[in-house]
Amino acid sequence: MREYLKFYIDGAWVDPVAPRKLDVINPATARVCGHISLGSAADIDKAVTAAARAFKSWSHTSKEQRLVVLHRIIEEFTKRVPELGDAIMEEMGAPKWLAHGTQAAIGVNHFKTAVGILEKFEFVTDRGTSRVVREPVGVCGFITPWNWPIHQICAKVAPALAAGCTVVLKPSEIAPFSAQIFAEILDAAGVPAGVFNLVQGEGPVVGQAIAEHPKVDMVSITGSTRAGILVAQAAARTVKRVCQELGGKSPNIILEDADLKAAVTGGINGVMMNSGQSCRAPTRMLVPNKLMDQVCVIAKEVAESWKPGDPAADSRMGPVISEAQWQKIQRLVESGVKQGAKLVTGGLGKPEGLEQGYFVKPTVFRDVKNSMEIAREEIFGPVLSIIGYDTEAEAIEIANDTDYGLGGYVHSKNLDHARAIAAQIRAGYISLNNAGLDLNVPFGGYKQSGNGREFGDEAFAEFLEYKSMLGFSPAA
Repeated sequence: MREYLKFYIDGAWVDPVAPRKLDVINPATARVCGHISLGSAADIDKAVTAAARAFKSWSHTSKEQRLVVLHRIIEEFTKRVPELGDAIMEEMGAPKWLAHGTQAAIGVNHFKTAVGILEKFEFVTDRGTSRVVREPVGVCGFITPWNWPIHQICAKVAPALAAGCTVVLKPSEIAPFSAQIFAEILDAAGVPAGVFNLVQGEGPVVGQAIAEHPKVDMVSITGSTRAGILVAQAAARTVKRVCQELGGKSPNIILEDADLKAAVTGGINGVMMNSGQSCRAPTRMLVPNKLMDQVCVIAKEVAESWKPGDPAADSRMGPVISEAQWQKIQRLVESGVKQGAKLVTGGLGKPEGLEQGYFVKPTVFRDVKNSMEIAREEIFGPVLSIIGYDTEAEAIEIANDTDYGLGGYVHSKNLDHARAIAAQIRAGYISLNNAGLDLNVPFGGYKQSGNGREFGDEAFAEFLEYKSMLGFSPAA
């Protein structure tokens, strides 16, 4: 039983202003596996005050000084990856292979990427007689999700610290353990007091307090579009910068000249990994109507290879995060059936033998219309909608007929063909022929998938202000 009842503020572990405990549920067992404290606006005020005070010195450190700290974080983080994997497995149900091999491990890679960018990053440029300086934006409030807990924390914290900002973090209260270990890592690495602060709590209380606080200069949220809108509304009162990485309903266009087995297999794997709980999952598979039957044979076989089970064993798929999420997925699966989509595999209820915990059957629908609820709403579970098309123009129209614009996928044996289709998709992060994640290029979305970018040089830009000094150099 994990007990994390203190917050990390100003370089010390401190008690909440008004102690209030929350049960943390292991989604694989539906039983309590630990407790955290829930914070308040008063705790956020303490953390922001510490961060604002620390910003005065941290923002003036040299690139070399910040690199030393980042290298120490990488060293300490590497030691704790196994422990982080165990925590993620317990808090959000990721199977062992995913929790250790990807979920925990990717966090340290964000810091390594930040180091590589910082080493070559130019904060000062001269333009004629003027100088342009990029300076840290200030105190950053981060609101992070439960589905990729360490990945999303590090994607924000690493570039922010590298840029010279200070941080107040509110992780998801549903999956809070890995964030506590992360704070221990930064403490052990000797990050100066106040540069990083952690307050646990609920979005409507602690998240709202971060977004509203007048001394928070920027707020970055990864979460639902609904939550992103609420944060933006609260932040608008103090005209602070807002960066949002929100929902998705990513199209996966399989062209007639694609390697069908590789394309369908990659698409199914992208949906089923992490139990479908990924914002850029390719949850709408668009296929030529003439190939629908062939695609469904492959899809059924691949989907049924994703056997749910105990995350601590050798299962390929774990549960979804909570009872509420399980119920939402069941409602949407039922909606798909009622609206006329045909089940290829999966469906309602829990997999046989997994009555405890929040397990979902890997589910594939065929003959889905893009107007159906399962094609419009972000399900956030292991559910795929296969949609037919007759022409490539129709496929592109369907792909873009969504409120979202985070991810996109295109498959063709002819790379030029894939490139031409990708260029017409209104989304920010597009993968050709199963290309994997790249931490060096900007990640983010169009439309209601948010604004701003994470990863790469563009992540640094989110945490910098521009100062122009005219007449800095004498005229020639």
